[in-house]
Amino acid sequence: MSIVKINVLEVPAEQREVLEKRFASRAGAVENSDGFEWFELLRPVEGTDQYLVYTRWRDEAAFQAWMEGPMKAAHQQGRPGGDSAQGGAPQGERPRPAASGSTLWSFDVVQQAAPKQS
Repeated sequence: MSIVKINVLEVPAEQREVLEKRFASRAGAVENSDGFEWFELLRPVEGTDQYLVYTRWRDEAAFQAWMEGPMKAAHQQGRPGGDSAQGGAPQGERPRPAASGSTLWSFDVVQQAAPKQS
């Protein structure tokens, strides 16, 4: 069965729009990875400033391959530009993180259900 990784991001209210724009601009960055099954960015509604980044993978090996390959490369390179969606970073520098902290939760999928097809 699949595994689920949930990255819990502490995001101050003034950084929410920045975070969401960054995720929107990375569309496609994980979708073609071997073993990738699902992604969701969950915005808090009330009572917390924690966003949840939900990903589901075929197995731990697929997740680790993505972490050590495409994800690592994306986080190590500076993004050109410096527009407000990138945190105002000067050309070639990495933008300031939108999140003030993060925690990674890991789960094995032991049961799942989908809507019944009629």
